[in-house]
Amino acid sequence: MQTLANWDGGPGPWILFVPLIWTAVVIGAVTLLRRTVWHGGRPGRPRQVADERPGGDSPLAVLGRRFASGEIDEDEYWRRLSVLDEQFGRGGGAA
Repeated sequence: MQTLANWDGGPGPWILFVPLIWTAVVIGAVTLLRRTVWHGGRPGRPRQVADERPGGDSPLAVLGRRFASGEIDEDEYWRRLSVLDEQFGRGGGAA
């Protein structure tokens, strides 16, 4: 009976490594695609969103958190919110 590891003119034991090599090629290709094309970034460069702040919080989120924690009252919240709306163009009011 002949086996894959037969040295008498057969493929030899190295034939068992062919599926491992193809698996490594497929995993490498998928990893490369995930890091570049599918996520829109480049290898070695961190992805950043254009509106992302260095601290990670938007001014509206900070304002909302301060109001929720009781640091500022409702009048102060609405006053600061209107300033942010004018400055950043958020809100429905047209000027």
